Amino acid sequence: MADTYSKIYIHVIFAVKGRHSLISKNWDDELYSYITGIVKNKGQKLLRINGMPDHLHLLIGIKPDLSLSSLIRDIKSNSSRFINEKGWINGKFEWQQGFGAFSLGHSQLTSAITYIENQKEHHKKKFLPGRV
Repeated sequence: MADTYSKIYIHVIFAVKGRHSLISKNWDDELYSYITGIVKNKGQKLLRINGMPDHLHLLIGIKPDLSLSSLIRDIKSNSSRFINEKGWINGKFEWQQGFGAFSLGHSQLTSAITYIENQKEHHKKKFLPGRV
């Protein structure tokens, strides 16, 4: 695919199995670095990663020679193995099956990056009854 040019941006979200709050802020930076390495080793570009104790958001620039589902499968399987080998939680760590994936245009990158970077602030907001 030497002559192929693409700009494919995907916002991916996946959760801890059972949506349990298992990702600790004490080791989330190390986990994010590990996941960044997985993405780079697959020849893709991780533009941003952040999350909450029960889920992660990734913004990925993906090339057309790799399927998104195989990339996310590798991220989830290798990162869960990494977490288990580190012994960061009691019991076995697992990601929930499946993931959300949303394509973005180049003009949407800045707002997506801001949204991902501000996850902790975004989830602090209290939703009032009757309001969305």
